[in-house]
Amino acid sequence: MPFRNLQEFIRALDDAGDLIRVKAPVSPRLEMTEIADRFVKAGGKALLFENTGTQFPVLLNAFASDRRICMALGMTHPDEAAERIQSLLKRLTTPTAGLLDKLRLLPTLGEMAAWIPRVRNGKGECQQVVMDKPDLAKLPILQCWPHDGGPFITLPLVHTRDPHTGLRNLGMYRMQVFAPDLTGMHWHLHKTGARHYNEYKAEGRRMPVVVALGGDPVYTYAATAPLPDNVDEYMLAGFLRRCKVDLVKCLTCDLEVPADADFVIEGYVDPSEDLVREGPFGDHTGYYSLADDYPLFHVTCITHRRDAVYPATIVGIPPMEDGWIGMITERIFLAPLRLTMLPEL
Repeated sequence: MPFRNLQEFIRALDDAGDLIRVKAPVSPRLEMTEIADRFVKAGGKALLFENTGTQFPVLLNAFASDRRICMALGMTHPDEAAERIQSLLKRLTTPTAGLLDKLRLLPTLGEMAAWIPRVRNGKGECQQVVMDKPDLAKLPILQCWPHDGGPFITLPLVHTRDPHTGLRNLGMYRMQVFAPDLTGMHWHLHKTGARHYNEYKAEGRRMPVVVALGGDPVYTYAATAPLPDNVDEYMLAGFLRRCKVDLVKCLTCDLEVPADADFVIEGYVDPSEDLVREGPFGDHTGYYSLADDYPLFHVTCITHRRDAVYPATIVGIPPMEDGWIGMITERIFLAPLRLTMLPEL
């Protein structure tokens, strides 16, 4: 069964004995990273920092084990999703000789229809609290390493929309905080978000962008998945959780976000503005990636759940949490490649 929200996932980790609640005060500036880094390298548990200097707890290392990444994605073992994909592809690609064979596909098509996200009426849990004035300083955003350019949002679910097709994209691009209502938007040239940005720039239009944090942990994985442009990441999330994702409309942008998200940061990128210098950022190699120029993200509204938890990850010398995310990606996406290239296996 899918997790209805991040809080339910945290309770599941707690019940499984795979969570440590840190009640002592710990600063999001450098201290949390130091603790989380030691835990992940020692094969330790997920960490929930409850005394962060803000009203919000911080969840770290939530995906950093085979057991936890499987739990987050509703699997019993790392190959489960790949086996489901392989079974699905075989059903869909098996030649159909007659009407009876075609009718046998109806349950499969019905199963696939259940993965399509839906936009529900009204507000979501993610909009229970609306900040009077958007202020990112109220969130426990981490500065991970001493020479980072500043605090970075490291698990953002960045929503953009193609201005021509209207198709939504969900990506994950780190965001350096510059001011209470300003961040960078670190999308590389080959990313879909950057392509959308260039299309808005060509039209001389502001680009609506919305960032969600938290919710069912499967959304975080879906934002990292290497999907084609025309495949909705929330459909992958629906496949993994075996039911559709409920979305709600944002308050100031014409975009939708998961109703159960913990935080929603609404805003825009103005392609007519000069790029800003972002970074450095402590990276996977153990060195800092150099500062470079990226667009500014202007925050127009911040909403959150009443019991919101701020999810984060740290990047650095392996092993790190992203290693388990990469492992699951390999298992999931190798299945269709193998079936295409070596169908006899």
